[in-house]
Amino acid sequence: MRIKLLITGGTIDKVYDELIGQLVFQRTYLIDMLNRSRSMVDTLSEVLFLKDSLDMSDIDRALIVKKCQESDTSHILITHGTDSMIRTAKLLAKEINNKTIVLFGSMIPYSINCSDALFNLGVALSAVQIKEYGVYITMNGQVFDFDKVEKNKEIGIFTLL
Repeated sequence: MRIKLLITGGTIDKVYDELIGQLVFQRTYLIDMLNRSRSMVDTLSEVLFLKDSLDMSDIDRALIVKKCQESDTSHILITHGTDSMIRTAKLLAKEINNKTIVLFGSMIPYSINCSDALFNLGVALSAVQIKEYGVYITMNGQVFDFDKVEKNKEIGIFTLL
């Protein structure tokens, strides 16, 4: 089974820029993460863009949908910022029903110690291989149906509705 990995940015790919005192994008770290995890899963990655999900436009979301529709594999992982992940998942579920699509990200960048990025990647890789067709979100060691999850900003995790 081949898994398509669409990279769209989010906290998972940010690094701290000490000159400006902010988290910024330089490049994706997903290939590094797969290598570090010693993943043997057949993946084909494609960087669509590197954006904070709060900066994503309808055009960006349409591109994500298009790339999923055009993919020759029925198993797709999408890195995504956590703030608007659910919005994108709802659009994907509306437009696509013949693929297993899993969105994931992290609350702490991969580049920072104690990040949840590797753990969330591992859960997402597993979920996309075993779940039925549909759209899912994996965060905090859990696999959620796209329409039964919320980001709880008070405690900093995703929770069941």
